[in-house]
Amino acid sequence: MDLGIKGRKAVVCASSQGLGLACATSLVREGCKVWINGRTESKLVEAARQIEAATGHRCEIIVADIATEEGREKILAACPDADILVNNNAGPEPGKIADWSYEDWQEAVESNMLAPIMLIKAHLPGMRQRKFGRIINITSAMVKSPSATMGLSAAVRSGLTALSKSVQKDSVIDNVTINNLLPERFDTDRQRFMAERMSQRESITVEEARKRIANTIAAKRLGKPNEFGDACAYLCSEQASFISGQNLQLDGGSYAGLV
Repeated sequence: MDLGIKGRKAVVCASSQGLGLACATSLVREGCKVWINGRTESKLVEAARQIEAATGHRCEIIVADIATEEGREKILAACPDADILVNNNAGPEPGKIADWSYEDWQEAVESNMLAPIMLIKAHLPGMRQRKFGRIINITSAMVKSPSATMGLSAAVRSGLTALSKSVQKDSVIDNVTINNLLPERFDTDRQRFMAERMSQRESITVEEARKRIANTIAAKRLGKPNEFGDACAYLCSEQASFISGQNLQLDGGSYAGLV
């Protein structure tokens, strides 16, 4: 299927690895001109090399911390007329309410709620004027089904979800959609770290730990990053113009609710 986005300009935040990198790769493959972003130049250079090896096409890099005003200004300066914005950032550490200090809350709000909101605010006017825009927020399955240890992540990402739902009621009139991707248990560095931590804690092999993690998913396997990236690319397509304000679960069928 031709997604109709060849030549579109896309900014993918926090995309030097993991799900952000997967989204950037899928968009490059569809013919978009893509800017990838991260805080470490060497990791971005390697990510760009991986994308070119996988797609045959180059992308641009933006070294910037999106949780800072300076970082967001660098994003806008590099690509002031983006057609596609993929918001992403590393999430807060797991824990319980007693574990999280006031400073932890401030950092989480800045990184996982205010940073994407400010980027949406900056890009939205131009997208609406050009009558095309696709904004994707990578949030978490915890937004709809919080676990006991992920309350901090769920709280701040839910704030972003609510703001996006509200804003898209106006923006969709001008063909600017805003949707959220809610991942759970994809085979990324994060899950490898979690498996290593479980291995040490429970004195089992890393492979056994990975198997136990996979068994928490209804599909009994970890998600593949390219599956996530391609779902993102579809929501950015011409064909997806009637899909807005939605939370797409990418969890191997694990979510227990109906809506």
